[in-house]
Amino acid sequence: MTTRFAFDIHARDGAARTGTISMMRGDIRTPAFMPVGTAATVKAMKPETVRKTGADIILGNTYHLMLRPGAERVAKLGGLHKFMNWDRPILTDSGGYQVMSLSDLRKLTEKGVEFRSHIDGSKHMLTPERSMEIQRLLGSDIVMAFDECPRADRPRDEIAASMEMSMRWAKRSRDGFDAGGEHAERSALFGIQQGALDEELRKISAEKLTDIGFDGYAIGGLAVGEGQEAMFATLDFAPGQLPEDRPRYLMGVGKPDDLVGAVERGVDMFDCVLPSRSGRNGQAFTWNGPINLRNARFAEDQEPLDSRCKCDTCGTYSRAYLHHLVKSQEILGAMLMTEHNIAFYQQLMQAMRDAIGEGRFAGFAKDFRRDYLGASA
Repeated sequence: MTTRFAFDIHARDGAARTGTISMMRGDIRTPAFMPVGTAATVKAMKPETVRKTGADIILGNTYHLMLRPGAERVAKLGGLHKFMNWDRPILTDSGGYQVMSLSDLRKLTEKGVEFRSHIDGSKHMLTPERSMEIQRLLGSDIVMAFDECPRADRPRDEIAASMEMSMRWAKRSRDGFDAGGEHAERSALFGIQQGALDEELRKISAEKLTDIGFDGYAIGGLAVGEGQEAMFATLDFAPGQLPEDRPRYLMGVGKPDDLVGAVERGVDMFDCVLPSRSGRNGQAFTWNGPINLRNARFAEDQEPLDSRCKCDTCGTYSRAYLHHLVKSQEILGAMLMTEHNIAFYQQLMQAMRDAIGEGRFAGFAKDFRRDYLGASA
């Protein structure tokens, strides 16, 4: 029988680790970046193109899929993998973050969150149990516990109370997941550490999660406006509070230099809308920093987006053509730019995996920052 879930660390270099998560639908090489497929699609890309960039796993969004087309409908149509033609692992978030961002449309209680749909105003109740049910109906491979994500600038007592409730919800998520029969036998459940920027609160959260027991552990509540310096200061202690032998997933991060800094601090998994959203808005990530293709200086530039990039966009099209597509708001511009950005992120992850495996990660990180942050574009 194929492994339900296993995490093997192949090499360490400082706090950085490289390894493999083994699941029934395939292996996930770590450090891993998961393209975000919010509504059963990585925007502007075909699933087979996403896979071609090197992505081993993608993320689906519980909140958006429960509202449209509906989790029950996706299940009736054979599950999310069949629905969107992606046969490899899918991680689904719990819906908690999106609901929390709708603060003017929701009511929070110990039971869960009652909210109104941003689409049609219909009322819904999302609880840990319902979140587990939705993710089961979708057929998720990695299920996220249901939690609350408070802003880091809230008073400490509010953050502490929110964290404690999230830990109670984590236990209910664990119980709800375990009651899922066949799905629970082939999928994994991750807990989410909370506590904002507070080391003591995060330690308490990590201990409670470890007592419950999860296949992997996410670091939640970061990349929500606190800035990179504060995020890194938190990552100086948060990953080490979590079990050494399980994957550590930093949710919603981030820029390429965020990824390198987080891997340096022991993080194994990431997701972010940035590469696809930026691509649709004319920004390309390159080894020499981000560039804005709307800029007039690219109008007659016949060079590729990034001479070091191995993607089809860079191998085929010039900056001048991409500039034209972006300025003309042609759909092809969004497609080609997104493909490049997702491919760049995957090449960055592979470069980090290689550097850790060869014991040269510190040098890689230094060179990366010199090239990437030293750019003036």
